[in-house]
Amino acid sequence: MGESRNYDKIVNRDEITDAAASAFADAGQSPPEKYIRTEEVLDGVVVGEDESYELPVVDMARLLDPESSATEIAKLGDACRNWGFFQQMKDNTVQFFNSPLESKKKVAVRENGFEGFGHHYSRASVGKLDWAESMILVTQPPQARNMEMWPTNPPTFRDALEVYSVEMISLARRLLGFMAADLGVERDALLDAFADKRQSMAIHYYPPCRHREKVMGITPHTDGLGLTLLLHVDDTPGLQIRKGERWFPVRPLPGAFVVNVADILDVLSNGAYRSVEHRVIPDAERGRTTVVIFQEAAVGGMVAPLPGLVEKKGGEARYRPVEIEEYIKGNFDALAHGTRFIESLRI
Repeated sequence: MGESRNYDKIVNRDEITDAAASAFADAGQSPPEKYIRTEEVLDGVVVGEDESYELPVVDMARLLDPESSATEIAKLGDACRNWGFFQQMKDNTVQFFNSPLESKKKVAVRENGFEGFGHHYSRASVGKLDWAESMILVTQPPQARNMEMWPTNPPTFRDALEVYSVEMISLARRLLGFMAADLGVERDALLDAFADKRQSMAIHYYPPCRHREKVMGITPHTDGLGLTLLLHVDDTPGLQIRKGERWFPVRPLPGAFVVNVADILDVLSNGAYRSVEHRVIPDAERGRTTVVIFQEAAVGGMVAPLPGLVEKKGGEARYRPVEIEEYIKGNFDALAHGTRFIESLRI
């Protein structure tokens, strides 16, 4: 795990220029051409505010209480199977995006780089930029970090990253233990798949845009790693998940996490848990800030269904195994071209 992973040539991120910062700061002006993506924004029906629906909310306290644990585990499993998202209670904040642009540029993403401050990943198939600022870092294990890219402004930022990344490992382990119970596999089998694996963090800021029908905060995609823990820093909406042919807005809950089943967990569960497509549409009046943790996973260095789960289901694996490094490279390449690498693994 101590070797530095080379992301060059498999990912590309654009820098946040002065012109981009100027466009983000003026929510009322028409967005520059490289951000306009009207057809993509209007692709699919968004569920209206007058329609009644609720995303699954899972209460950690009920999970830990023996008297209510079984019910909450079932709820957790239903959330993973039917939505791919659920929300957990937690509070935190981040101040990085309050810094001047020149300060943030000190840790700007380098050419063909992965870590640092800039736009989201560039997608060759789209040819447009997302309406967002993003800071991406490898946070675990410590020897995999590139400390040159860790901001020093605000002064408490590095300490906050350290504590937060460790706490997210603890939270992920608890959630995975309950998922193992729901799937009917040995707890250690699922936990070991995530143990001592890489963790990365993405901190996103989506500036307001009054022409929100023209811009995309982040392109529709599924998360490529194992488990995603998203914290809303504020109560600004914008995240939408696809179920069927419709987009369902995720309403931020105070102090709650959004937990996303990602592609590797889809494979580990042999398709029992779904990795769900999602996107972000900027708000017309308010900026939106999120802190997102991505947990990697593998079984013996391979991305493959858990052996115990395959045996339980009659020995029929739905995905072919692939080495984790091949998976990571394939996933980033697919991301750049607007496709899903997981689809190439289906049997």
